[in-house]
Amino acid sequence: MAYVKRDEQGKIIAVFDSPDAGADEYLSIESAELIAFLTQSDNADVEAARAALTVSDMALVRVLEDLINTLIDKEVILFTDLPAAAREKLANREKIRGHLNDLDNLMGDDQGIL
Repeated sequence: MAYVKRDEQGKIIAVFDSPDAGADEYLSIESAELIAFLTQSDNADVEAARAALTVSDMALVRVLEDLINTLIDKEVILFTDLPAAAREKLANREKIRGHLNDLDNLMGDDQGIL
């Protein structure tokens, strides 16, 4: 998601990768309006483009991670075929995600206690 700031006419005037002053509305990175803003020839706001790319990169990282796991599960590649640095990064992300899922499960279903 990208957070956008609009002018009085409702046109996008700035894009951020996180909420900012006056920019708490979020749009999908595939939004036609956002793409049009970022590709305007008179738009010199490089930071807005970088923010949108950062948001897109985060989503793409997850897609690539899922793709790698699918290839490993289907035995198209072996985990050990990956370079050591890649194996370490994937293993660390899996541990973090597992920890977050465990925390979500602790807080998830039993809301009657509080």
